[in-house]
Amino acid sequence: MLQQATNDERRSGQLNKSQDGFISEAEIDQFRFARMMREAELQVAETNVEQSQAQLDNSQANLAYTIILAPCDGIVIDKKIDVGQTLAAQFQTPEMFVVAPEMDQRMHIYASVDEADIGWIRKAQETGQLVRFTVDAYPDELFDQGKIVQVRLSSKEEQNVITYPVIVETPNNDLKLLPGMTANLSFQINRQENILKIPNPALRFYPNREKVHPDDRKILDGFEDQKEFADSPKMVSADEKADNSKALSYRHVWVDDGKYLRGKKVRIGISDNRYTQLLEGEISPDEELVIGEKLKK
Repeated sequence: MLQQATNDERRSGQLNKSQDGFISEAEIDQFRFARMMREAELQVAETNVEQSQAQLDNSQANLAYTIILAPCDGIVIDKKIDVGQTLAAQFQTPEMFVVAPEMDQRMHIYASVDEADIGWIRKAQETGQLVRFTVDAYPDELFDQGKIVQVRLSSKEEQNVITYPVIVETPNNDLKLLPGMTANLSFQINRQENILKIPNPALRFYPNREKVHPDDRKILDGFEDQKEFADSPKMVSADEKADNSKALSYRHVWVDDGKYLRGKKVRIGISDNRYTQLLEGEISPDEELVIGEKLKK
């Protein structure tokens, strides 16, 4: 219609030029206004198309809102809704499913560690030490591929004990580990091979004074001073605490010379439940150490 009105206006103008006065000015105005009206109708139609497209986009967006997708791939471990149930998202997004991402590849263990051990845990994380643990479901199986991935800053206080969350990651390809299981963890702080080690009872042994050689009885006096310091509730400075902590790396072990017990000073390193590393000292690898006394019958 717009093209026809444009052609009518163009032909009327040409005819008026070729034959002056053949078409009146009023008829020419009618052709011009008819063309302008058709252009206005075209603009209205284009506007209606844009408005309809906007309504279509809005409807498609609302339709997409009805399709709910999980934020990640994983295994559904809990369902909070039923089929056909209406969901209304207000101030809080409704919970529909609990999904465990990559549970068939790895599992995370949330451990609570005492504040006194956090320094050791950080050192173990820096050196990449492994974490061993057991679960009640498999009491005879030791899981030894755990690693520390995070030491969180949010502390928690229970019965005047401060603990920090430590996240341990372990493989779970066989899906033996399930959410909610209780794990008992052992953190390996350090590891040394081909070292000299001392039985822990030898470090804890404290002989009677009359059985110690007179030259070594001053060692017992120093032990009594340290014991009194450890049992005393008095306040000490931070420097004194640090010095006493360093002094704990030096101990004395006892050997039997036939008549008396002689004390030998040693410097110790890492320790486990049975043995302690010998860093330096006055003892030989095969020397026998006193670990206790046996009463005569």
